[in-house]
Amino acid sequence: MEMQPGQMAYDRAITVFSPDGRLFQVEYAREAVRRGATTAGVVYANGVVLIADRRIPNPRLAEASSLEKIHQIDENIGCATAGLVADARVLVDYARLAAQVNRVTYAEAMSVEMLVRRICDYKQQYTQFGGVRPFGTALLVGGYDDGGIHLFETEPSGSLTSFRAASTGGNKGPVMDLFEQKYRPNLDRDAAIGLALEGLRAGLEENGTLAQVEVCTVQVGEGMNRLGPEEIQRYVQRLPAAGGTGGSGRPGRG
Repeated sequence: MEMQPGQMAYDRAITVFSPDGRLFQVEYAREAVRRGATTAGVVYANGVVLIADRRIPNPRLAEASSLEKIHQIDENIGCATAGLVADARVLVDYARLAAQVNRVTYAEAMSVEMLVRRICDYKQQYTQFGGVRPFGTALLVGGYDDGGIHLFETEPSGSLTSFRAASTGGNKGPVMDLFEQKYRPNLDRDAAIGLALEGLRAGLEENGTLAQVEVCTVQVGEGMNRLGPEEIQRYVQRLPAAGGTGGSGRPGRG
């Protein structure tokens, strides 16, 4: 992000607006998300698939299972994170606590939208008070409830948007372009997983592969299910040939 003349007077504290109504610290937090690994989500007929590029720094030495980018929040809700990993862990722990408090209080699962609004309210507080900084993390939250299947994107500002297919993190543009072209309502589970993998492939760095992606589904009647590496690679092998427009991924956060 380029520094504009006079900007330095307004980006020292989260509570200071620039003359044109911008909060630079929030914009810097968005940049942290853009430098993170790519994540995506696709809604299908009776569930949602979440996918993330784990960006394992040294595949020969690092334990892949320790680099978790998709987290279970409740039996009916999962999320994929992009941006600062430590910030994401704090938000995931907060969301899990909110979901469990709701179960204890009301003896039922929390709705996806209510949970997302709680997360975004928490994020927004960190844009409004001195002595704190915004969370440099965007979450894709997917799940099901009595209202149907849902997929939400949360931003560092505390805003939220509902999608049928979405991507966040680094180089999400090609992923969203592919979803725009190929997404159809009421996909089955296999088609949704294939579309999510194809989308993530479109956003990979040059020479990037789908060897270390993480894939989960959250499905009515089954809850959250993580796909094993062999199962993921079987889906990868069935993908159509790449169109030749590779992504130019960005280095940065996990």
